[in-house]
Amino acid sequence: MTSRTPTPDKKPLLGLPTASALVVGSVIGTGVFALPSALASFGPISLIAFALVTVGALALALVFGRLSIRIPGSGGPYLYARAAFGDFAGFLNAWSYWVTAWAGNAPIVVALTGYVEVFVNRDHSIVGSIVIAVIALWIPVVVNLSGVRSMGAAQMVLTILKIVPLALVALVGLFFVNPANFGPFDSSGTTVFGALAGAGAVALFAYLGIETASVAAGRVKNPTKNVPRATIWGTIICAIVYLLGTLAVFGTVSNAHLRTSTAPFSDAATVIFGGTWAGDIVALAAIVSGIGCLIAWTFIVGEMPNAAAKDGMFPAVFAKERRGVPVLGILVSTILATLLTVVAYTSFQEVFTTVVLLTVFTSVVPYLFSAAAQIFWLLSRRRQTAWKPFAKDITISGLALAFTFWALAGSGQQACYYGVFCFLLGVPLYVWLRTSKNKTGAPQAVVASAPQSTGTPVPTKELIP
Repeated sequence: MTSRTPTPDKKPLLGLPTASALVVGSVIGTGVFALPSALASFGPISLIAFALVTVGALALALVFGRLSIRIPGSGGPYLYARAAFGDFAGFLNAWSYWVTAWAGNAPIVVALTGYVEVFVNRDHSIVGSIVIAVIALWIPVVVNLSGVRSMGAAQMVLTILKIVPLALVALVGLFFVNPANFGPFDSSGTTVFGALAGAGAVALFAYLGIETASVAAGRVKNPTKNVPRATIWGTIICAIVYLLGTLAVFGTVSNAHLRTSTAPFSDAATVIFGGTWAGDIVALAAIVSGIGCLIAWTFIVGEMPNAAAKDGMFPAVFAKERRGVPVLGILVSTILATLLTVVAYTSFQEVFTTVVLLTVFTSVVPYLFSAAAQIFWLLSRRRQTAWKPFAKDITISGLALAFTFWALAGSGQQACYYGVFCFLLGVPLYVWLRTSKNKTGAPQAVVASAPQSTGTPVPTKELIP
């Protein structure tokens, strides 16, 4: 196995504001508008769980920021796992992340369709719902295929449009908080640890996407500075909106009503501002938020297999680009998401639920490997790093790694079972890729170089078996 430093993608078009908007756009989708209802069954203890998850998310954001400096280029978790632990680990992370990205678009668009149906298809006919969902899935494809610059501009506008109403409800709602609405502190019926783990697993999915700037690092201007900043600032913005918004909804809507609410932010807006118009505005904000989230994830769902294919870790056709856009990855992923969405609106609801459950596992695995990769490099280069920076980095990385295990524990046995099954489905593809290389006499894949903590490039040939 040889060593190389990956060259950044040509014509980086995303600046710090756009890269930050990509993070916020990926993280804040339609799920936030239903999040308080999902946490209501646990009671106010879920706010503590949310705060703990926020600490873990910030630790992960810092880890991704450091890793993006250590290993430049697009790919994010795939790139880091491969450089630290070899080709097979890199492939499994690319596969796992890719499955999470395209499968995750299906529930996003299903939730988005529900908000669209506040205005049209109010009788919720299956055919009408499928048409709305399919249109919503393919609008982001058109935006992304028009070029990275167009995607970035759309992301900036939609991020602002989604943040403003959420922040307004969050901030104004704090003045309408009634302690009686919170209900029992722990209403989960389990132990305190069980309630924290369960609520934490729900809250974790609110932060999926904090790594997207690192996945698209090759498209970002001055990535060694802008990717870490975009990751951290994007995560902080999301954390403020999430924590204040959930607190405001908990305090303005009774716990009993919140448990059965399908639009908690709309209910809170009605209490705060009065009249149904406020709920309609929140519904519009949810639609805008969902479209923005789909645009971001449609970009990322093409970027990951594209980065892996350039290293021979995915079929070579995924490496082809048109106007700098990985067309095939976007099209194939959206077709798969479309099929999954159609299944969701038919009699195969159980199949859809199963696929959604497995994304619990496939989303956390790349986080776990990324934190482990950072710890690996820190320990391997301990003698070349001053004590204080080492202690800080190892503490943050250890916290991020522990957070991923906690998230897995809280997701439940069923999610882990289906997740492991889907995770290992990629093994036959890896075997085929390796066999094809051997038959054609293609050179062995190469990995990125692992710099020291100071950012100085250091070959990793001796670090990787």
